[in-house]
Amino acid sequence: MTTPARPAPAFAGPIILFDAQCVLCSANARFVLEHDRAARFRLASMQGAVGQSLYRRHGMDPNDPVSLLVVEGDRMRRDSDAVLRIYEGLGFPWRLAGLLRIVPAALRDPVYRLVARNRYRLFGRRDTCWMAPEHYRDRIL
Repeated sequence: MTTPARPAPAFAGPIILFDAQCVLCSANARFVLEHDRAARFRLASMQGAVGQSLYRRHGMDPNDPVSLLVVEGDRMRRDSDAVLRIYEGLGFPWRLAGLLRIVPAALRDPVYRLVARNRYRLFGRRDTCWMAPEHYRDRIL
């Protein structure tokens, strides 16, 4: 049985939807929180209500996620485009990752998907969802 998609709440700034049980994904989430000096990004785990709502809103199954997502208003980015959007938004020197856009998505995305499919085997899986440190909790949805 599937649950109908609920309208996603509106939040200022881009929202990163990530797997809070994945060691690599949660390490990336912490990296973003620590390096996003302008505090532009908000984060939501795909295991939580906000994350599941946004996954459904963009036609994806939150119980079988194939990509992290970056949602900005009605625009959704996934796969390598989402990763590059995140790092471009962190400012210098991280925005230099955007130079990888010269590589076509048709070449970048298969590499992203290979890592994403094998993320638990390669990096590990947490028994419980990662929780952000207290001083970042206002940026977690």
